[in-house]
Amino acid sequence: MTVARSIVLFVLAAIAEIGGAWLVWQGWREDRGLVWIAAGVLALGVYGFMATFQPDPHFGRILAAYGGVFVAGSLAWGVVVDKFHPDKWDLLGAGICLAGVAVIMYAPR
Repeated sequence: MTVARSIVLFVLAAIAEIGGAWLVWQGWREDRGLVWIAAGVLALGVYGFMATFQPDPHFGRILAAYGGVFVAGSLAWGVVVDKFHPDKWDLLGAGICLAGVAVIMYAPR
């Protein structure tokens, strides 16, 4: 159950961070206005709290592992939201990052 909870928290963190950054991007770069930027800042604040709910007590480990989730999540966001088409190297890189997440977070200690 702990691994499943951790994975769900990583996914929620990725949605909050990537979504928040995307909202800020839309507000500023695409001229959608301050409401979009404010929503993005709020989502980024939610992301900031997500790591505190991870079962592992080590901030550095959690943030290092989250980096891999962020890489894969960013590509997935691009596919779903921006109709981005990753190539085989994007997918390989994301897979390597997720393997790193598994080793850092879930290897027996």
